[in-house]
Amino acid sequence: MFSFNYHRPESLEAALALAAEGEDAKLLAGGQTLIPTLKQRLASPSDLIDLAVITGLQDIVREGDVLRIGAMARHAAVAASPIVREAIPALAELAGLIGDPALRHRGTLGGSIANNDPSADYPAALLGLDAIVETDRRRIAAGDFFLGLFETALEPGEIVTSVTFPIGAHAAYQKLPNPASRYAMAGVFVARGEGGVSVAVTGASQSGVFRWSAAEAALEVEFSAEALAGLSLPADEMIADIHGSGAYRAHLAGVMARRAVTRLASGN
Repeated sequence: MFSFNYHRPESLEAALALAAEGEDAKLLAGGQTLIPTLKQRLASPSDLIDLAVITGLQDIVREGDVLRIGAMARHAAVAASPIVREAIPALAELAGLIGDPALRHRGTLGGSIANNDPSADYPAALLGLDAIVETDRRRIAAGDFFLGLFETALEPGEIVTSVTFPIGAHAAYQKLPNPASRYAMAGVFVARGEGGVSVAVTGASQSGVFRWSAAEAALEVEFSAEALAGLSLPADEMIADIHGSGAYRAHLAGVMARRAVTRLASGN
């Protein structure tokens, strides 16, 4: 690691001030990506600002028809929360599928979406549920937040404070995890509510998480796994690496979508 100044502010205001003052300051949430990057000397921030003890950023609350989850809520806390389990069971289940127990007890919702890894699980839930990302400056619709591979709409020094999820849609999430990292080789979040059907895919595309519009249109006509028969994603736009080809991931996305729809249709 390169040397840096470590800060642990107790308020959001203090964190924002430190971020503005630092020559090349980095925010530390769960650290599941940043810490390995520092260890490999691939980053050399002037300051590291740890958000762990800022009051309110770990809160999970229901406010009427909205579920609000603080940016520093750990994956394990989301998975175990009775509030989340009652309001949006699929979201709690998704959180319980992230990584391994050690990662779930350190990784955070805010860190995951701010990093926007193309194989992360949470972005699919945010897109599928039309969530809103709240920062110290504004509210950003999930559809406008994720811009591409490791890219978001966040501006320099902007801090994610919470994510709000509308309550009411029925949802299901299915993924095939990489056996080593537990990242999604392909994960599909399907939601069905008054606003219609949404299908969000993660882990497959070179451009990151996306809404599968053709699948949504088919399911609006007939909500069944059979309605997705014949639909396919372009293999040349999918991730191809040592774990699987683009064609393999395109196929997996279809399989996971059908499984999610089957679960949702059966009420399981």
